[in-house]
Amino acid sequence: MAPNSVAVTMEKPDNFSLLEINGSDPSSFPDNKRKSISPKQFSWFILLKAHRLVSSLSWLFASVKKRLAFSSKAINEEEDPKSRGKQMYRFIKACLVISIVALLIEIVAYYKNWNLDLVNRPSWEVRGLVEWSYVAWLSFRSDYIAPIVITLSKFCTVLFLIQSLDRLVLCLGCFWIKFKKIEPKLKDDELDLEDASNFPMVLIQIPMCNEREVYEQSIGAASQLDWPKDRILIQVLDDSDDPNLQLLIKEEVAAWAEKGVNIIYRHRLIRTGYKAGNLKSAMTCDYVKDYEFVTIFDADFTPSPDFLMKTIPHFKGNPELGLVQARWSFVNKDENLLTRLQNINLCFHFEVEQQVNGVFLNFFGFNGTAGVWRIKALEESGGWLERTTVEDMDIAVRAHLNGWKFIYLNDVEVTCELPESYEAYKKQQHRWHSGPMQLFRLCLPSIIKSKISVGKKANLIFLFFLLRKLILPFYSFTLFCIILPLTMFIPEAELPLWIICYVPIFISLLNILPSPKSFPFLIPYLLFENTMSITKFNAMISGLFQLGSAYEWVVTKKTGRSSESDLLAFAEKEEKLHRRNSESGLELLSKLKEQEMNLAVQETPKKSIGGLVRPSNKIKKRNMVFKKELGLAFLLLTAAARSFLSAHGLHFYFLLFQGLSFLVVGLDLIGEQIN
Repeated sequence: MAPNSVAVTMEKPDNFSLLEINGSDPSSFPDNKRKSISPKQFSWFILLKAHRLVSSLSWLFASVKKRLAFSSKAINEEEDPKSRGKQMYRFIKACLVISIVALLIEIVAYYKNWNLDLVNRPSWEVRGLVEWSYVAWLSFRSDYIAPIVITLSKFCTVLFLIQSLDRLVLCLGCFWIKFKKIEPKLKDDELDLEDASNFPMVLIQIPMCNEREVYEQSIGAASQLDWPKDRILIQVLDDSDDPNLQLLIKEEVAAWAEKGVNIIYRHRLIRTGYKAGNLKSAMTCDYVKDYEFVTIFDADFTPSPDFLMKTIPHFKGNPELGLVQARWSFVNKDENLLTRLQNINLCFHFEVEQQVNGVFLNFFGFNGTAGVWRIKALEESGGWLERTTVEDMDIAVRAHLNGWKFIYLNDVEVTCELPESYEAYKKQQHRWHSGPMQLFRLCLPSIIKSKISVGKKANLIFLFFLLRKLILPFYSFTLFCIILPLTMFIPEAELPLWIICYVPIFISLLNILPSPKSFPFLIPYLLFENTMSITKFNAMISGLFQLGSAYEWVVTKKTGRSSESDLLAFAEKEEKLHRRNSESGLELLSKLKEQEMNLAVQETPKKSIGGLVRPSNKIKKRNMVFKKELGLAFLLLTAAARSFLSAHGLHFYFLLFQGLSFLVVGLDLIGEQIN
């Protein structure tokens, strides 16, 4: 039988027919699943896809237009004109305009098949104004622009490699600590729990300013610390400017005082110097001289009851020790993509930077909270100063110059919150990166004249300040946000792939090692860090040159998530508080609190857990538009279009996704979504 023939037989021979089918004829197999598509159907399919694409783009442009309309008034009302970064925005717009013009010329050259041979042609062969402009651009680019960009890119590449080497050394140091199981050890016996007189006097300070969402949890956690009641004093340092909130905090302090907690409320009439001024004012009280140690907790920090038992004993038998710093942990690290990316950065900071510097150098930057200071070390180092927005780093550097040693306890954690909105995170990062540059200008003469070793001076100047606070934001912004887009229009200065792809991914892997659960977020983390470079670079420039925004201080917005762990206890405490207010004749205070709760219920969505209804502390407001981020988004997308024309491969994908990440951040689509 022929191979293309098929024989069909039946078991019952009574009634059958034999049909021979030629397999080469496809029409012999009627297949309902394979239907031919007519040109009309294909046209409708293309039109449907185009309609969806246009709808998506129209939504995007409408969103941009709406955000710009809503945010312009808010920016004009809320931001100081000195802190808007106008010069940076103008620079980005100029780069964007130049790149768009260059892209248009390149598109014309692409379709007309122009190439670099035009430069060598005689002038009479160049026809047309556009062609002549293209030739002039090629000559000017090759002679003047390319050498500058090449030099700058080489300089930034060297800085990039130095910073990458620093990260690698830090990770190796952390690995050595884990391998050798190195950790701070007590030099003397632990405290005698049976004899309370052996416990040193400890002062607890809780500085706060308009911390409506978290004041209860911070005061409650500090009041439940496991320490003899007569050997501890809690200072609630309230800088709030809301009279109703002041009354609520006073009542909370009074409630714990009635339970036997040694706690006082303190409010400044002249609130200058922000947090540094608040702490400085509290240390001038006469009773402070009776205390040996001071512990500082920001308003969103909730230490465990055994915090003092784990930190204070390290001072015993170690008179040169000035600071014991605990690690931060975050109750909302999995809340959204923004908090996950922040957690990666801060895990590396605490697990690697703080621990390595603490073990090998006995020095690191004080984190401003969750730490215990020897009061003698504070006084001998000059106390709290109001000259920068990083008073914690300031006192740490001055104490280090005076010979005091620091200990970092990686196994002692204090829970706190991460900013959940990009606006709050951006303001926090601006303060954290402008303050160190202010401090560097002020401390450089003192560092040079100090009596510490040359190695410690070099560590302070070149590693602590220059490399990790100045060089990192400089090369990150310049290399990936300015030079890389320019190289798409200047092929003579093209960056190699190992700078664009391989080394950044390797460094990102090192950063994620302390938080292995974050490995799926490797690429978003890399893109987001480059996106944040504009904020860090702008803050660094502001602090270095003492611009107006360098002195900007905005309290990071809190949500009070850690206080929602036990709503039943919250309801019980509210009931007792209401009963005590009625019995003591404080009906006015009760009415004030009821008004505050009613206002919160009206303005915020409700959460119901176990039949209890409680406001969620999220204030409704409009999302913002960040113009610098949007400008860089369009600049990078323009460069991506140019790289697509020249088939750059990975350069195109990096520019495309980096531009999209800037677009998402510029439209405030990352983090907490605010209606």
